[in-house]
Amino acid sequence: MREVFHQSLEDVQSRLVEIAELVTTAIDGATRAFGTSDIALAEQVIEADAIIDDKALELDELAIEILARQQPVARDLRIVVTALRVSASLERMGDIAEHIAQLTRMRFPERAIPKGLKSTFLRMGELDVDVARQLTELLRTQDLNIADKIRNDDDAIDELHISVFEKVLSDSWQGEAGATVDATLASRYHERFADHAVSVAKKVVYLATGDWAGADDESAAEPSPVI
Repeated sequence: MREVFHQSLEDVQSRLVEIAELVTTAIDGATRAFGTSDIALAEQVIEADAIIDDKALELDELAIEILARQQPVARDLRIVVTALRVSASLERMGDIAEHIAQLTRMRFPERAIPKGLKSTFLRMGELDVDVARQLTELLRTQDLNIADKIRNDDDAIDELHISVFEKVLSDSWQGEAGATVDATLASRYHERFADHAVSVAKKVVYLATGDWAGADDESAAEPSPVI
């Protein structure tokens, strides 16, 4: 019976990794579509979000079944509850990727990136894709050093997010109202995507160390066998 329980926990981890991989594909496609006004790619991202939603729902149902049938306690209970919370964050990250793709579709055939901000948004997109890839690896390996890299990338994205607002609020900004709205929305989406990744990383660190306060610090704890 215990072996079946551990197999279920391993299934939870593998499903989280699978969802994270789908989210990585989504944000990669969304940012490329946003940067190039690729409407076909944007449509693919929008349609694929339903798959992420379904996968997250299936994982949640599995976690609830584990809670009901196995009645885990102590650390095993934290694993299952953490999985539910991580699943919710991943699902939201998929939604954010979809929102970026929707901006591309809404502005097509015009470019979604306002003039003067292309390099900023290209860099934000690159960082978000990198964050998503790192998060997938963190969920797969529980290598806590990756959590530090995610936080560093999040700091860089925050700085770019601030620079977008400084740009659209400056006297030199000549964008129309639509361009201003697009810039602020897109910047917020990119920033929130990374914020969710940091939130997941903190949960993984907590699960591995048992110390929520230490989730913001480097830890030499051994990786957890499952998330």
